[in-house]
Amino acid sequence: MKYSDTITHDTMKLHKRLKLAIILLIAMLPYIACANDSIRIAKRDSILSEITGAQMPQKSLEILSFGAKGDGKKDCKPAFDKAMKRASQMGGARIIVPSGEYLLNGPIHFVSNVCLELQEGATLKFSPDPHYYLPVVKTSWEGTFLQNYSPFIYGYQLKNISITGKGTIDGNAGTTFATWKSQQKKGQQLSRDMNHKEVPIEERNFGEGFYLRPQLIQFFDCKNITIEGVFITNAPFWCIHLLKSENIICRNIRYDAKLVNNDGIDPEYTRNLLIENIEFNNGDDNVAIKCGRDNDGWSTNRPSENIIIRKCKFKGLHGVVLGSEMSSGVQNIFIENCTYGGYCKRGIYMKTNPDRGGFLRNIYVNNCQFGEVEDLFYVTSMYAGEGMDNNHYSEVCNIYVKDISCKKASAAAIVLQGTVAKPIHHVTFENVNVDKAGIGLSFSNTETISIKNCNLGGYVGIPSTASQKDNLFNKDK
Repeated sequence: MKYSDTITHDTMKLHKRLKLAIILLIAMLPYIACANDSIRIAKRDSILSEITGAQMPQKSLEILSFGAKGDGKKDCKPAFDKAMKRASQMGGARIIVPSGEYLLNGPIHFVSNVCLELQEGATLKFSPDPHYYLPVVKTSWEGTFLQNYSPFIYGYQLKNISITGKGTIDGNAGTTFATWKSQQKKGQQLSRDMNHKEVPIEERNFGEGFYLRPQLIQFFDCKNITIEGVFITNAPFWCIHLLKSENIICRNIRYDAKLVNNDGIDPEYTRNLLIENIEFNNGDDNVAIKCGRDNDGWSTNRPSENIIIRKCKFKGLHGVVLGSEMSSGVQNIFIENCTYGGYCKRGIYMKTNPDRGGFLRNIYVNNCQFGEVEDLFYVTSMYAGEGMDNNHYSEVCNIYVKDISCKKASAAAIVLQGTVAKPIHHVTFENVNVDKAGIGLSFSNTETISIKNCNLGGYVGIPSTASQKDNLFNKDK
């Protein structure tokens, strides 16, 4: 046998093996899909097993016994301060707030092992006067660590803290903080400059004159948190900011928070978080998962991860957002069994740009329904057109979308916008159904995208057959 005959024979054998492998792969596709579902469920359940929320204290204190009065007139901040101090001395307690309106001229600062129980009919109504929220505390603003006005409910480096009950938290911020956005540019830009120059955080002092609005609730570097049942309204800025915290349950919260930038829940550098059965009605993003801005994010190097969002009703600007402050990365996010309570501009929105770096990966979206949106599912690595002359490209990959739908996407059903330097890659869409869509698909700078059983803009049935109605010969007249 000649050498050339040997090469030909070996090549034919290789081709046969490749053909057989392809046939086997095609035959196995349904089972691979099932395996992917199994992997997703196992991964999700493993995360759930780590999430317990706060341990609830057994002892209790009545806020009225510390001088509080639910008449909406008396300043109850001293009573809450005394109750927190007493609870700390006891090693923890449930602070019970009965029905009534409790004026607070200043913030509530939590201590460890405390449950603030707002009973039905109880309202915490905070003063809108900014000077009550000084002196400044360690916090973060739009992804930059700094010192600013105290959040209205604040905890730093605590454990086992909770807010429960059917009562109301009213930020009452409409007359002051809600008017500040037009004046924040100076402080916002200074904070970003300090971030980029890596100025020590203790020198990043803001507060009066900078107009950076505080969050309504912020737990910073805390463990074992539960927020359950309460009604939230009129926040000065973001409603719930979970910063560098872990092991958290947010459940059965209700919102009517429509002031400027009233995001519902903002996890940042946060891990092991369950968000479930929430009724959103917010003036901004319902859930916005963040992870630091630029230099602060890179140096912190702690991704937001292991977050499960399920059985929620979305209403507001966007349902779930990842980014754009995400320089430490976001991974292992599960969004499932959610629906809508009203209009959202976008259903699921992932955004970054070449200023940010970091990554968005291992994102699972399953069984979610929306009504009318502008865009159903939008991923961009060019958010706001910023950073296009920079080179901190984000890795965006491993996104799995299955069984999601909406009635109408006025702009587009599915959008993926990568960059030439870092294409978006390994994204799977299965059973995505949009009744009406301005544009079905718009993909740019993408690789390894899979689409299966998707109807974007309606379902096309059996094709029509030729008939006289086609009027073929008069079409060109």
